[in-house]
Amino acid sequence: MLDKLNRTNLLYDIYSALLTKRQQEVLQLYYSYNLSLAEIAVEYGVSRQAIHDLIRRALTSIESFEKKLGLYALYCFQDALLQEAGTILEQPVGPRERQRLREIIEQLQQNNEQ
Repeated sequence: MLDKLNRTNLLYDIYSALLTKRQQEVLQLYYSYNLSLAEIAVEYGVSRQAIHDLIRRALTSIESFEKKLGLYALYCFQDALLQEAGTILEQPVGPRERQRLREIIEQLQQNNEQ
């Protein structure tokens, strides 16, 4: 559950500029400020169902953006490599570790060129 929330928040951070202003506001109220659907509905003077539908459409949109652009997947890929590099650097660095760091750098460069 927490992983899904974190993923949704990261997707929002990446793609929020592609959403309508109202979608941005409602997602922020719901996910960042933890307001209920009813509270948001009162704020906008609409039904709870309208807010629910708006959130579903906004989430569908950001999932669609991710499917097309893959920026979240790219972030996860790069983050995993950087985490691994950080772990390697916390220990004494020998020839094997140096080689793995070179591979990580190469992977990041190749991915950056695409």
